[in-house]
Amino acid sequence: MRVVRGLAGLLGELLITAGAFLLLFVGWQLWWTDVVSDTDASAVVATMAANPDAWVQPKKVKLGEAFAIVRVPRFGPEFARPLYEGTTREVLQRGVGHYLETALPGEIGNFAMAGHRTTYGKPFNQIDKLKIGDVVLVETKDFYFVYRVSASEVVAPSKTSVLLPVPNDRQATATKAMLTMTSCHPEFSARERFVVFAVLGAKYPHAQGVPASVLEVQG
Repeated sequence: MRVVRGLAGLLGELLITAGAFLLLFVGWQLWWTDVVSDTDASAVVATMAANPDAWVQPKKVKLGEAFAIVRVPRFGPEFARPLYEGTTREVLQRGVGHYLETALPGEIGNFAMAGHRTTYGKPFNQIDKLKIGDVVLVETKDFYFVYRVSASEVVAPSKTSVLLPVPNDRQATATKAMLTMTSCHPEFSARERFVVFAVLGAKYPHAQGVPASVLEVQG
């Protein structure tokens, strides 16, 4: 019996230790990764905002480089995240990623980007809160591009047709500049993808800035 009690006690201690490690891992994943990514993103945005030489032209950007700043008024007045080239794991741990082979900001076609819904700064955590007409502002070295949300849908991760030049239409030829945003759905799951579509409504020279009225959240 003593042996059984000893084994039971040892097993209990092991389970408690494993539980503690699990809690630490969850805390790191859900909280600490946000702290690290948010701090890094704020530093990158501040550098780009303060130094014109820090900007990379979209057509010359390399994998992993930041070349734009994404602002979404619906996500809050302080929301600003770097836009990096590519959607690798490393890129999405730092900010929002631009899908390779999709259009660049302001171009005719589908400019597509991805961001985490949870962890690593969770830039697209509120993607499901976007409403028709909401602004997604993309700031580059030369321009501010104002996209307005036009639709959204939930799809399987395998449905890559949302990234086509004309989303979900393989036969169509693009005639306007569009934006597609993707993130995991629902929260804390990668079972599906939440997709938001937007259309370019205006652009302003970087030196001119954006009218304050453009950034007002409606409703």
